[in-house]
Amino acid sequence: MKRFALIFAAALAAYVVPASAQSYQAGMTELNIPDTEGQRDLKGRLWFPTEATGPRHDDFKSAVWVGTPVVRNALPIDGQFPLVVVSHGMFGNVDNQAWFAAAMARRGYVVAAINHPGTSTWSRDPDQRRQLWERPKDISRVIDYATTSAKLSALVDPARVFVAGHSLGGFTAALLAGARYDASGLKRFCDKNPEELTCNILADWDIARTAEDIVQMEADLSDPRIEAFATFDLGGTQSFSKASLGQVRKPMLVFGASLMDSGLKLDIESRALIQALPPKIAMYVEPETLSHFDFLGECKPGGFEILKLEEPGDEIICRNGGAQRAAKHDLIIATVDGFFSRR
Repeated sequence: MKRFALIFAAALAAYVVPASAQSYQAGMTELNIPDTEGQRDLKGRLWFPTEATGPRHDDFKSAVWVGTPVVRNALPIDGQFPLVVVSHGMFGNVDNQAWFAAAMARRGYVVAAINHPGTSTWSRDPDQRRQLWERPKDISRVIDYATTSAKLSALVDPARVFVAGHSLGGFTAALLAGARYDASGLKRFCDKNPEELTCNILADWDIARTAEDIVQMEADLSDPRIEAFATFDLGGTQSFSKASLGQVRKPMLVFGASLMDSGLKLDIESRALIQALPPKIAMYVEPETLSHFDFLGECKPGGFEILKLEEPGDEIICRNGGAQRAAKHDLIIATVDGFFSRR
Protein backbone atom coordinates (compact mmCIF):
# COMPACT_ATOMS: atom_id res chain seq x y z
CA MET A 1 0.00 0.00 0.00
CA LYS A 2 2.97 2.37 0.22
CA ARG A 3 2.59 3.17 -3.44
CA PHE A 4 -1.09 3.89 -2.82
CA ALA A 5 -0.74 6.52 -0.10
CA LEU A 6 0.54 9.98 0.52
CA ILE A 7 -0.21 11.18 4.03
CA PHE A 8 -2.40 14.29 4.06
CA ALA A 9 0.14 16.47 5.86
CA ALA A 10 3.07 15.22 3.79
CA ALA A 11 1.33 16.11 0.55
CA LEU A 12 0.62 19.58 1.83
CA ALA A 13 4.19 20.09 2.98
CA ALA A 14 5.61 18.97 -0.35
CA TYR A 15 3.31 20.91 -2.65
CA VAL A 16 1.88 23.93 -0.86
CA VAL A 17 2.67 27.18 -2.64
CA PRO A 18 3.83 30.08 -0.44
CA ALA A 19 1.19 32.69 0.30
CA SER A 20 3.30 35.24 -1.58
CA ALA A 21 2.62 33.26 -4.78
CA GLN A 22 -1.12 33.62 -4.28
CA SER A 23 -1.16 37.33 -5.04
CA TYR A 24 -3.78 37.69 -7.78
CA GLN A 25 -7.50 38.21 -7.72
CA ALA A 26 -9.72 35.86 -9.71
CA GLY A 27 -11.46 37.39 -12.70
CA MET A 28 -14.22 35.51 -14.49
CA THR A 29 -16.14 35.76 -17.74
CA GLU A 30 -18.53 33.61 -19.74
CA LEU A 31 -17.08 31.24 -22.33
CA ASN A 32 -18.97 30.40 -25.53
CA ILE A 33 -17.47 28.25 -28.28
CA PRO A 34 -19.88 27.73 -31.19
CA ASP A 35 -19.89 24.59 -33.30
CA THR A 36 -19.76 25.44 -37.00
CA GLU A 37 -22.26 22.62 -37.62
CA GLY A 38 -24.50 23.80 -34.81
CA GLN A 39 -24.66 20.42 -33.10
CA ARG A 40 -22.33 20.84 -30.15
CA ASP A 41 -21.97 24.43 -28.97
CA LEU A 42 -19.85 24.63 -25.83
CA LYS A 43 -20.80 26.97 -23.00
CA GLY A 44 -18.91 27.53 -19.78
CA ARG A 45 -16.72 29.97 -17.91
CA LEU A 46 -13.19 31.29 -17.91
CA TRP A 47 -11.28 32.29 -14.77
CA PHE A 48 -8.04 34.29 -14.98
CA PRO A 49 -5.59 36.34 -12.90
CA THR A 50 -6.46 40.00 -12.47
CA GLU A 51 -5.32 42.93 -10.35
CA ALA A 52 -8.87 44.28 -10.14
CA THR A 53 -10.05 44.22 -6.54
CA GLY A 54 -13.75 44.68 -7.13
CA PRO A 55 -16.60 44.68 -7.20
CA ARG A 56 -16.47 41.03 -6.20
CA HIS A 57 -19.49 38.75 -6.46
CA ASP A 58 -19.93 35.01 -6.09
CA ASP A 59 -19.33 33.16 -9.36
CA PHE A 60 -22.77 31.54 -9.07
CA LYS A 61 -25.75 31.60 -6.72
CA SER A 62 -27.14 28.51 -5.05
CA ALA A 63 -29.09 27.55 -1.96
CA VAL A 64 -26.90 24.45 -1.59
CA TRP A 65 -23.41 25.42 -2.71
CA VAL A 66 -20.99 28.06 -1.47
CA GLY A 67 -19.92 30.39 -4.26
CA THR A 68 -16.44 31.85 -4.73
CA PRO A 69 -15.89 35.63 -4.90
CA VAL A 70 -14.68 36.72 -8.35
CA VAL A 71 -14.44 39.98 -10.29
CA ARG A 72 -16.72 39.53 -13.27
CA ASN A 73 -15.44 40.70 -16.66
CA ALA A 74 -12.32 42.16 -15.11
CA LEU A 75 -9.27 43.09 -17.17
CA PRO A 76 -6.73 40.25 -17.14
CA ILE A 77 -3.15 40.90 -16.13
CA ASP A 78 -0.83 41.43 -19.09
CA GLY A 79 1.22 38.40 -20.01
CA GLN A 80 0.72 34.73 -20.80
CA PHE A 81 -0.32 32.21 -18.16
CA PRO A 82 -0.64 28.41 -18.10
CA LEU A 83 -4.03 27.05 -19.11
CA VAL A 84 -5.99 24.44 -17.15
CA VAL A 85 -9.09 22.93 -18.78
CA VAL A 86 -11.50 21.24 -16.36
CA SER A 87 -13.82 18.36 -17.27
CA HIS A 88 -16.76 17.80 -14.92
CA GLY A 89 -18.18 14.45 -13.86
CA MET A 90 -21.30 12.55 -14.92
CA PHE A 91 -24.25 14.93 -15.18
CA GLY A 92 -22.18 17.66 -13.55
CA ASN A 93 -21.55 21.22 -14.68
CA VAL A 94 -19.07 24.09 -14.60
CA ASP A 95 -20.11 25.07 -11.06
CA ASN A 96 -18.87 21.77 -9.61
CA GLN A 97 -15.17 22.70 -9.72
CA ALA A 98 -15.57 26.50 -9.65
CA TRP A 99 -13.82 26.51 -6.25
CA PHE A 100 -10.78 24.90 -7.91
CA ALA A 101 -10.89 27.20 -10.94
CA ALA A 102 -10.97 30.43 -8.93
CA ALA A 103 -8.21 29.24 -6.60
CA MET A 104 -5.97 28.31 -9.54
CA ALA A 105 -6.63 31.70 -11.15
CA ARG A 106 -5.45 33.37 -7.94
CA ARG A 107 -2.27 31.31 -8.28
CA GLY A 108 -1.61 32.49 -11.82
CA TYR A 109 -3.50 30.11 -14.14
CA VAL A 110 -6.15 30.66 -16.76
CA VAL A 111 -8.86 28.06 -16.15
CA ALA A 112 -11.56 27.06 -18.62
CA ALA A 113 -14.53 24.79 -17.92
CA ILE A 114 -17.47 23.86 -20.13
CA ASN A 115 -20.67 21.87 -19.78
CA HIS A 116 -20.27 18.69 -21.84
CA PRO A 117 -23.36 18.23 -24.05
CA GLY A 118 -25.20 15.00 -23.24
CA THR A 119 -23.50 14.33 -19.90
CA SER A 120 -24.09 17.56 -17.99
CA THR A 121 -26.75 18.67 -15.52
CA TRP A 122 -28.89 20.48 -18.06
CA SER A 123 -27.97 18.53 -21.20
CA ARG A 124 -28.82 14.82 -21.15
CA ASP A 125 -29.68 13.99 -24.74
CA PRO A 126 -29.24 10.19 -25.08
CA ASP A 127 -27.68 10.38 -28.53
CA GLN A 128 -25.11 12.95 -27.45
CA ARG A 129 -24.44 10.84 -24.36
CA ARG A 130 -23.82 7.78 -26.52
CA GLN A 131 -21.16 9.71 -28.43
CA LEU A 132 -18.82 9.63 -25.44
CA TRP A 133 -15.82 10.11 -27.74
CA GLU A 134 -16.93 13.72 -28.11
CA ARG A 135 -16.01 14.51 -24.51
CA PRO A 136 -12.22 14.61 -25.06
CA LYS A 137 -12.84 16.42 -28.34
CA ASP A 138 -14.71 19.09 -26.36
CA ILE A 139 -11.56 19.69 -24.32
CA SER A 140 -9.41 19.87 -27.44
CA ARG A 141 -11.82 22.43 -28.89
CA VAL A 142 -11.45 24.55 -25.75
CA ILE A 143 -7.67 24.40 -26.15
CA ASP A 144 -8.02 25.36 -29.82
CA TYR A 145 -10.11 28.37 -28.88
CA ALA A 146 -7.95 29.47 -25.96
CA THR A 147 -4.69 29.30 -27.91
CA THR A 148 -5.82 30.72 -31.25
CA SER A 149 -8.71 33.14 -30.71
CA ALA A 150 -7.98 36.86 -30.80
CA LYS A 151 -9.74 37.19 -27.46
CA LEU A 152 -7.64 34.71 -25.47
CA SER A 153 -4.42 33.80 -27.28
CA ALA A 154 -2.50 36.73 -25.78
CA LEU A 155 -3.45 35.50 -22.30
CA VAL A 156 -2.62 31.79 -22.66
CA ASP A 157 0.82 30.20 -22.88
CA PRO A 158 0.37 27.42 -25.48
CA ALA A 159 3.42 25.58 -24.14
CA ARG A 160 1.82 25.12 -20.70
CA VAL A 161 -1.55 23.45 -21.15
CA PHE A 162 -3.00 21.13 -18.49
CA VAL A 163 -6.21 19.16 -17.94
CA ALA A 164 -8.00 18.18 -14.73
CA GLY A 165 -11.09 16.00 -14.55
CA HIS A 166 -13.41 14.61 -11.89
CA SER A 167 -15.02 11.15 -12.16
CA LEU A 168 -16.18 10.89 -15.80
CA GLY A 169 -14.00 13.96 -16.33
CA GLY A 170 -11.05 11.89 -15.15
CA PHE A 171 -11.98 9.26 -17.73
CA THR A 172 -11.99 12.09 -20.29
CA ALA A 173 -8.57 13.27 -19.14
CA ALA A 174 -7.13 9.76 -19.43
CA LEU A 175 -8.30 9.49 -23.05
CA LEU A 176 -6.62 12.81 -23.78
CA ALA A 177 -3.42 11.47 -22.20
CA GLY A 178 -3.36 8.48 -24.56
CA ALA A 179 -5.52 5.84 -22.90
CA ARG A 180 -7.40 3.87 -25.57
CA TYR A 181 -10.88 2.48 -25.10
CA ASP A 182 -10.98 -1.32 -25.41
CA ALA A 183 -14.54 -2.51 -26.09
CA SER A 184 -13.74 -6.23 -26.08
CA GLY A 185 -11.61 -5.93 -22.95
CA LEU A 186 -14.40 -4.10 -21.13
CA LYS A 187 -16.92 -6.75 -22.21
CA ARG A 188 -14.75 -9.51 -20.75
CA PHE A 189 -14.47 -7.58 -17.49
CA CYS A 190 -18.19 -6.81 -17.31
CA ASP A 191 -19.18 -10.40 -18.14
CA LYS A 192 -17.28 -11.42 -15.00
CA ASN A 193 -18.36 -8.38 -12.93
CA PRO A 194 -21.87 -7.44 -14.11
CA GLU A 195 -22.63 -5.58 -10.89
CA GLU A 196 -19.87 -2.99 -11.34
CA LEU A 197 -21.05 0.62 -11.57
CA THR A 198 -19.09 1.52 -14.70
CA CYS A 199 -20.37 -1.56 -16.54
CA ASN A 200 -23.97 -0.63 -15.83
CA ILE A 201 -23.57 3.04 -16.73
CA LEU A 202 -21.82 2.41 -20.05
CA ALA A 203 -24.32 -0.30 -20.96
CA ASP A 204 -27.25 1.97 -20.09
CA TRP A 205 -25.76 4.70 -22.30
CA ASP A 206 -25.29 2.27 -25.23
CA ILE A 207 -21.56 3.04 -25.40
CA ALA A 208 -19.74 1.22 -28.25
CA ARG A 209 -22.74 -0.93 -29.12
CA THR A 210 -22.31 -0.71 -32.93
CA ALA A 211 -19.27 -1.31 -35.12
CA GLU A 212 -19.26 2.36 -36.09
CA ASP A 213 -19.34 3.51 -32.46
CA ILE A 214 -16.57 1.08 -31.50
CA VAL A 215 -14.33 2.65 -34.15
CA GLN A 216 -15.04 6.11 -32.75
CA MET A 217 -14.52 5.07 -29.11
CA GLU A 218 -11.32 3.12 -29.79
CA ALA A 219 -9.73 5.92 -31.83
CA ASP A 220 -6.70 7.82 -30.57
CA LEU A 221 -8.28 10.77 -28.76
CA SER A 222 -5.07 12.08 -27.21
CA ASP A 223 -3.99 15.70 -27.50
CA PRO A 224 -0.20 16.20 -27.58
CA ARG A 225 -0.51 19.86 -26.60
CA ILE A 226 -1.42 18.90 -23.03
CA GLU A 227 1.66 18.79 -20.80
CA ALA A 228 0.22 17.09 -17.71
CA PHE A 229 -3.02 15.75 -16.26
CA ALA A 230 -4.82 15.46 -12.92
CA THR A 231 -7.61 12.93 -12.38
CA PHE A 232 -9.97 13.26 -9.42
CA ASP A 233 -11.32 9.82 -8.43
CA LEU A 234 -12.00 8.74 -12.00
CA GLY A 235 -14.28 5.95 -13.18
CA GLY A 236 -13.94 3.75 -16.24
CA THR A 237 -10.37 2.48 -15.85
CA GLN A 238 -11.38 -1.04 -16.87
CA SER A 239 -12.45 0.26 -20.28
CA PHE A 240 -8.86 1.21 -21.16
CA SER A 241 -6.41 -1.18 -22.77
CA LYS A 242 -3.51 -1.88 -20.43
CA ALA A 243 -1.09 -1.58 -23.32
CA SER A 244 -2.21 1.99 -24.03
CA LEU A 245 -1.88 3.00 -20.37
CA GLY A 246 1.65 1.63 -20.32
CA GLN A 247 2.51 3.90 -23.25
CA VAL A 248 1.28 7.16 -21.69
CA ARG A 249 4.18 9.60 -21.67
CA LYS A 250 2.75 12.76 -20.13
CA PRO A 251 2.85 13.24 -16.33
CA MET A 252 -0.35 12.26 -14.54
CA LEU A 253 -1.45 13.08 -10.99
CA VAL A 254 -4.05 10.58 -9.80
CA PHE A 255 -6.27 11.23 -6.79
CA GLY A 256 -8.15 8.32 -5.25
CA ALA A 257 -11.01 8.84 -2.77
CA SER A 258 -10.45 6.37 0.03
CA LEU A 259 -13.97 6.60 1.49
CA MET A 260 -15.40 5.00 -1.69
CA ASP A 261 -18.91 6.40 -1.12
CA SER A 262 -19.89 6.79 -4.80
CA GLY A 263 -19.96 3.16 -5.93
CA LEU A 264 -16.51 3.38 -7.52
CA LYS A 265 -13.95 0.89 -6.20
CA LEU A 266 -10.37 2.05 -5.96
CA ASP A 267 -8.84 -1.35 -6.68
CA ILE A 268 -10.35 -1.33 -10.18
CA GLU A 269 -10.26 2.43 -10.72
CA SER A 270 -7.61 4.89 -9.48
CA ARG A 271 -5.34 2.25 -7.92
CA ALA A 272 -5.57 0.15 -11.07
CA LEU A 273 -4.79 3.19 -13.19
CA ILE A 274 -1.66 4.09 -11.24
CA GLN A 275 -0.45 0.49 -11.44
CA ALA A 276 -0.84 0.47 -15.23
CA LEU A 277 0.86 3.83 -15.86
CA PRO A 278 4.66 4.07 -16.22
CA PRO A 279 5.92 4.78 -12.67
CA LYS A 280 8.22 7.62 -13.73
CA ILE A 281 5.38 9.79 -15.02
CA ALA A 282 2.68 9.08 -12.40
CA MET A 283 1.98 10.32 -8.88
CA TYR A 284 -0.76 8.90 -6.66
CA VAL A 285 -2.50 10.65 -3.76
CA GLU A 286 -5.06 8.91 -1.53
CA PRO A 287 -5.79 10.90 1.63
CA GLU A 288 -7.48 8.64 4.15
CA THR A 289 -10.61 10.78 4.64
CA LEU A 290 -11.19 11.87 1.04
CA SER A 291 -14.65 11.35 -0.50
CA HIS A 292 -15.60 11.24 -4.17
CA PHE A 293 -17.83 14.24 -3.47
CA ASP A 294 -15.05 16.30 -1.90
CA PHE A 295 -14.12 17.31 -5.45
CA LEU A 296 -17.44 19.15 -5.63
CA GLY A 297 -17.96 22.55 -4.04
CA GLU A 298 -18.36 23.35 -0.37
CA CYS A 299 -21.95 22.96 0.85
CA LYS A 300 -23.84 25.63 2.74
CA PRO A 301 -25.03 24.77 6.29
CA GLY A 302 -28.53 23.91 5.06
CA GLY A 303 -27.43 22.19 1.86
CA PHE A 304 -27.72 18.64 3.18
CA GLU A 305 -31.32 19.14 4.33
CA ILE A 306 -32.34 20.89 1.10
CA LEU A 307 -31.09 17.99 -0.99
CA LYS A 308 -32.63 15.44 1.37
CA LEU A 309 -36.01 17.14 0.90
CA GLU A 310 -35.84 18.01 -2.79
CA GLU A 311 -33.60 15.24 -4.20
CA PRO A 312 -33.77 12.30 -1.76
CA GLY A 313 -30.57 10.27 -1.90
CA ASP A 314 -28.49 13.13 -3.30
CA GLU A 315 -27.87 14.55 0.16
CA ILE A 316 -24.84 12.26 0.41
CA ILE A 317 -22.91 14.74 -1.73
CA CYS A 318 -23.09 17.26 1.13
CA ARG A 319 -22.11 14.89 3.93
CA ASN A 320 -19.20 16.54 5.77
CA GLY A 321 -19.33 19.12 2.99
CA GLY A 322 -18.58 22.21 5.06
CA ALA A 323 -15.33 23.12 6.82
CA GLN A 324 -13.95 19.58 6.49
CA ARG A 325 -14.37 19.74 2.71
CA ALA A 326 -12.83 23.21 2.55
CA ALA A 327 -9.67 21.86 4.21
CA LYS A 328 -9.49 19.06 1.64
CA HIS A 329 -9.88 21.60 -1.13
CA ASP A 330 -6.76 23.33 0.16
CA LEU A 331 -4.83 20.06 -0.18
CA ILE A 332 -6.16 19.39 -3.68
CA ILE A 333 -5.36 22.90 -4.91
CA ALA A 334 -1.86 22.90 -3.44
CA THR A 335 -1.04 19.44 -4.77
CA VAL A 336 -2.30 20.10 -8.30
CA ASP A 337 -0.54 23.48 -8.44
CA GLY A 338 2.69 21.91 -7.23
CA PHE A 339 2.43 19.13 -9.80
CA PHE A 340 1.60 21.41 -12.74
CA SER A 341 4.05 24.16 -11.82
CA ARG A 342 6.98 21.75 -12.15
CA ARG A 343 6.22 21.23 -15.86
